Amino acid sequence: MFLLGFGLQQAQAGMIDKEGMAPWEICGMCHGLDGVSHMPKFPKLAGQKADYIKAQFIAFMNGERTNDGGQMQAITQEVQPGDINRIAHYFSQQAAPAPIDENVDDQLYQQGKSLFAAGREGLPACRSCHNVARSDTPWLDAQHEDYLQKQLNDFKSEKRNNQTGSIMQGIAKELQPGEQEALVHYLSRSALREP
Repeated sequence: MFLLGFGLQQAQAGMIDKEGMAPWEICGMCHGLDGVSHMPKFPKLAGQKADYIKAQFIAFMNGERTNDGGQMQAITQEVQPGDINRIAHYFSQQAAPAPIDENVDDQLYQQGKSLFAAGREGLPACRSCHNVARSDTPWLDAQHEDYLQKQLNDFKSEKRNNQTGSIMQGIAKELQPGEQEALVHYLSRSALREP
């Protein structure tokens, strides 16, 4: 009896009726309707650059980006291509997320801040690409620490290779483990977006 009930519960969980939902509401089921997801597996989209959201959506849709186990590729098939701009615009207009302010390690924070702003010999400053002038690169501040860590690891292992992937693969491989830890610690606890 228990197994039958468990099976029915699983079947119902995957049978969400999306009829009548706005296209961004489908995305909001994982990323939060306000674009601030509560689970580190799903990146925060609030205040993100619309062009970047659109480019990543299309990359998942076309199978060019696959570093998430196929979840995004599946969900993108449920969205009409004409709605991609609406989704990107909606999330880009949401208030940028607030950085976390807990467990701040001053030494890690300052090291990460220095790497982001100035880089070091052999490693360009993150800010040289991740800035207001570049619509093809994401804002990284106030993002989930675990999500940032995973993306850098995926670039390093070449699991993620779409668009500017080759540039980011080289940068991720250049980062020492302690530097990567410092960078994601800093970014998740910073509010860097320019108006």
